[in-house]
Amino acid sequence: MDLAEEWNTMFVPGMYREPEAQWIFELMRRNPLALLMTNGTDADGPFGTHLPVIPDPGLPAEESTDLTGMTLLGHMNRGNPQWKALRPGMPAVLSFAGPHGYVSPALYPPVPAAPTWNYTAAQVRGVLEPIESAEETLSVVRSTAGALEADFGYGWDMAESIGHFRKILPAVGAFRFTVTRAAAIFKLSQEQSSETRERVCRNFQETPGRHREVADYMSRLAEAK
Repeated sequence: MDLAEEWNTMFVPGMYREPEAQWIFELMRRNPLALLMTNGTDADGPFGTHLPVIPDPGLPAEESTDLTGMTLLGHMNRGNPQWKALRPGMPAVLSFAGPHGYVSPALYPPVPAAPTWNYTAAQVRGVLEPIESAEETLSVVRSTAGALEADFGYGWDMAESIGHFRKILPAVGAFRFTVTRAAAIFKLSQEQSSETRERVCRNFQETPGRHREVADYMSRLAEAK
C-alpha cells in the first residue's frame, strides 16, 4: 500500500461531516489558498507552504463529486526549501481553510456554557509529482491565473502578460497532486438545539466578514436535513 494511503484522514466527528462530497470540492474552489505539508529529513523536519491550488481544468465536471483520483495543480518559488525537498511520488497533504467565526456563549440559553468556534475546512491527502518541463510549468501558471481571475478577479486578460510569465518561469516550481483521500469538517453548531442554531445563524448574518459565509453554510445545512 502507498504511504499516502496509510495515513489517517483528519478527525471529523460524525455530526460535522459534509452532507455530500460536492461540499468539499466547493470549499476548495472557494478557498484555493492551501497549506501544502510534506515531510523533510530528520534535520529539517516537516515543511509547510501556503500556495494557490486549483483542480486540473481538464477534468470532466462530474469528477467534482468524487475527489479520489482527482488531479490538483499548484506552484511555488523554486527557492523554497520545500520545493528542493520534493520527490516524485512523495506523499503530501493539502489543507484548505474555509469560512469560520467565534461563537459567544451569550448566544446560548442562560446556563453554564463554553465559547467555541464554528468553522469549515477540508484536507486532502495524496501523491505529489514535481513538474520539470518549462512548458508544463507555464501551463500550470496560466491555468491557475485563469481560474483565480474567473472566480475572484475583474476580467483581467492575461494575453499581454505571457511574456512576463516566461521571464519569471525559471523561479517557478509547479506540481501535480493526485488525491487519494479527502475529508472535511463543517462544524456549524450541530450539537445545539434548533433554536440555538437559528440564533447563532442570525447573529452571524448580521456580523460583517466571514461570519456571513458561515451563516450561509448553516442555512444550507438546515435545508439539507
